Amino acid sequence: MEDIKRQVEQFSSKFEDAVDKIGQPLRPYIPAIARFLIVATFIEDAFRIITQWSDQLYYIEHSRHFPKGISHLFLGLNVLAMLICSTMVIIRRHQDYAVYGLMGVVVTQALGYGLVFDMQFFLRNLSVMGGLMMVLSDAIGKKKQMFAALPQITENDRRMYFQLAGRILLIFLFIGSAFHGEWSLLRIFVSIYGLIACVMVAVGFKAKWSAMFLVLFLSIFNVLINNFWSVSHTHYRRDFLKYDFFQTLSTVGGFLLLVNVGPGGFSVDEKKKEF
Repeated sequence: MEDIKRQVEQFSSKFEDAVDKIGQPLRPYIPAIARFLIVATFIEDAFRIITQWSDQLYYIEHSRHFPKGISHLFLGLNVLAMLICSTMVIIRRHQDYAVYGLMGVVVTQALGYGLVFDMQFFLRNLSVMGGLMMVLSDAIGKKKQMFAALPQITENDRRMYFQLAGRILLIFLFIGSAFHGEWSLLRIFVSIYGLIACVMVAVGFKAKWSAMFLVLFLSIFNVLINNFWSVSHTHYRRDFLKYDFFQTLSTVGGFLLLVNVGPGGFSVDEKKKEF
């Protein structure tokens, strides 16, 4: 048993070294790519509201019963918040405020569009929140005294809490996708491996490599399943597929940022380094 364990660890170490060597040229660009992907769904949503302004107003006023004027204000503030906060995340300026603004957009849209009890929407947005948490954890070291009301918590502790929350929330998109749709032998096989990777990310065991697996899997899944470009512009499914595509991109960005910054102190990987 000890020999098998040693062989597995040696193989794992060699595999990690090989992946590191292959990914080395891309490493400087991963944080920027990850941040852009995380906010991609907000940028797409902002432009969708602008290009479908009349349809959005009609839905808000007739289906959600927003008074005229309030409906314009609701949509306009959402567009401004998404574009401004997304830009701030991308250029790494006041990222904490930008993240709080985007989280506010997620909550207000859930309430405004009446999607609070839509389970798929809920799980996907938990993952988007997870990506934003990873941005927040990455920004903490660059800003002092984010929460003056909590002086007893150090900057490092806050970073670890946000990394833990981000890791856990990120996996919900995969969990929602794994149990949604028709089943097949291949899907069962892939879902089992994916769920194992999700558990490893959540507990922080080989988190970087599990996150990398989920980045590859979700990227392939996104292109094959949420291929909105293959659907006619007049078909109602196009907007749904496009929405799912960009939300999955945001989750992929969260996992990429996890690959770059690591799982944080509240993880098995970090605890193992202490021994």
